[in-house]
Amino acid sequence: MELGQILSQDDIVPCAKVSSKRQLLQLAADKLAEKTGIEAHTIFETLVEREKCGSTGLGSGIAVPHGKIKGIDRVLGLFMRLDRAIDFDAIDEAPVDLAFVLLAPQGAGADHLKALSRIARTLREEGLVEKLRSTRDADKLFALLVGPEQAHHAA
Repeated sequence: MELGQILSQDDIVPCAKVSSKRQLLQLAADKLAEKTGIEAHTIFETLVEREKCGSTGLGSGIAVPHGKIKGIDRVLGLFMRLDRAIDFDAIDEAPVDLAFVLLAPQGAGADHLKALSRIARTLREEGLVEKLRSTRDADKLFALLVGPEQAHHAA
């Protein structure tokens, strides 16, 4: 699974102004509600419930909040670059400034896991995280995440 399959140029928030984990999850829910037509409250509760099982803060300033939800037919993503790092209860206790939010259909087993794996691999690429942190341009962030070839096809 490629990130271009779950992320479009409209799914980039280049300068998210949030000051807490709760605000980040609420902003993500609001944005994903616009895209899916599902109530923001439902998406927010899904993300919060997942966080109660253990933080999705992976470390090194990166979080991947995710959840499964009824009413969507494919895996959807939202990438957020925060204006300021926030506490996210990450495993390394480092504040988070990059978040890749993922929603999957209720019954999506393998696709959900493939998407999480792809996100984790992408965000481990040498130098990519620094490039993501150094730009506030949504188009550049999208191209960095999906690769120039996929970004060109999406345009």
